[in-house]
Amino acid sequence: MISFRVNKQAVQFNDAPDTPLLWVLRDHFQLTGTKFGCGIGQCGACTVHVNGKARRSCVMPVSSAEGKSIVTIEGLTPPDEQLHPVQQAWLDEDVPQCGYCQAGQIMATVEFLQRHPKPSDEDINKNLTNLCRCGTYVRIRKAIHRAARLSAQAK
Repeated sequence: MISFRVNKQAVQFNDAPDTPLLWVLRDHFQLTGTKFGCGIGQCGACTVHVNGKARRSCVMPVSSAEGKSIVTIEGLTPPDEQLHPVQQAWLDEDVPQCGYCQAGQIMATVEFLQRHPKPSDEDINKNLTNLCRCGTYVRIRKAIHRAARLSAQAK
């Protein structure tokens, strides 16, 4: 039995310990905001937070989640609260085109901004490696800068 927390809820998983966390989240817990993209940890569509760090869930066996706290896009902002500044910036800058990669982009950006509260374009290019097949990188960069400003104002 593997015990961990997902979006602040205690959960257990009693199946193959090498099952990728992505499939446990999607198929077992019905949290479908985390997307399957490449399956090899390259694209980032599956990004979630594991103990506050952005991780690619498609290559993380669920056994390594034992005792940890997982946050998915569904748990980023509680239902009765305002959107997270990154989510608000994404809307303000009209980032999504198809939207498939956006949950992973947002989750990676939230953790990135904790480490780089005033990022330069170079910081963004160097540290955020999630892929967007629609090529909305210009809008993503603008949204990251807006989210950094929104986060600073909220403090």
